[in-house]
Amino acid sequence: MSAGERMIRIGVAGIHGHGATHVRAALELEASGRAVLAAVADPTPRPEDAFAAHVRRYADAGEMIAAGGLDVVVLSTPMHTHLPLALQALEAGMHVLLEKPPTPTLDDFHRLVEASERTGLGVQVGFQSLGSAAVPFVRSLIADGAIGEVAGYGALGTWLRTEAYWRRARWAGRRELDGVPVVDGVVTNPLAHATATALAIAGSTREADVSDVRLDLHRANAIEVDDTSSFVAGLADGRSLAAALVLTAPRRSEPCVIVDGSAGRIVLWYTLDLVQVVPGDGGLPWTTAHDRANLLADLVEHAATGSPLLVPIASTGGFMRVLEAVRLAPAPTPIDPAFVARRVDDDGEAHLVVADVEAWAERVVVEGRTFAELGAPWA
Repeated sequence: MSAGERMIRIGVAGIHGHGATHVRAALELEASGRAVLAAVADPTPRPEDAFAAHVRRYADAGEMIAAGGLDVVVLSTPMHTHLPLALQALEAGMHVLLEKPPTPTLDDFHRLVEASERTGLGVQVGFQSLGSAAVPFVRSLIADGAIGEVAGYGALGTWLRTEAYWRRARWAGRRELDGVPVVDGVVTNPLAHATATALAIAGSTREADVSDVRLDLHRANAIEVDDTSSFVAGLADGRSLAAALVLTAPRRSEPCVIVDGSAGRIVLWYTLDLVQVVPGDGGLPWTTAHDRANLLADLVEHAATGSPLLVPIASTGGFMRVLEAVRLAPAPTPIDPAFVARRVDDDGEAHLVVADVEAWAERVVVEGRTFAELGAPWA
């Protein structure tokens, strides 16, 4: 930011949980003289929350936006609130950093894209992994033929979530809340980054780039949404993306995006910004580490100078195509309790584990078929 430019004023809605990372990012921007944290909003203030005197406090995100005086608003709020709050902010002349998923329906997504284009204001979506230099690096490897002809793409995520996780809020584990779509399943929320990153690697970020989605949604927990799922999405170039995304594994493993080619494989460990290339000729794998840009800093630069955004709302259309398929699909199939074990960790937190789910998930990605198509006994 040049010396003559006005300081960008940031407001953060939702300051706990993941929202706390946005508060820290805003304070780092303030310390560097690039922006100022001007306001925060959260309905549940905590005694440990402490801000400078110039930071205005609100209990409601809508009130913070209505009060004005902000250039950038961060919405780290429940997904079903994204559209109304983002529209309010855009109409008030504010750029928006919107946590993923962008909206709970494809129609809402279209409305938000239109509002961003009409107002000329940026809407950046919080897929943090898409701020990594690893993504364009992998795309350059593919373009240069590092693994020969690409055969297909994969997204693999085997995590666990405790039973308490599904009680964290009224909207947790719900398909709808008070008649409003929520879609809080594994594909659309906790492991949404896997799908979005894989689509970015495949160059299939727009809605039209995803031609069809074969879903295989299951649940072990007593919830409305999926916690153990796979899908195969057809892409515009004729290839496919096979994803296995589960929250019922015995442990949390690092999620990854896999690109298989005729002469090798690329694995992007997207939470770590690490790229591993495995030659198909039996040579030793090699690994590179990459920097990651902060999406709030990127949005502040956009607000100040008009620079292109790393994750503009329109570039998440491919992901939204998958989300809409999940939303419109029948309710996830309950997994037979005979294939589910309940484990308690050292902290006394209980979580459910589906039998051999890690091995089945790996097969989904390697073979390009869903759990049911592979014959998983609980699918």
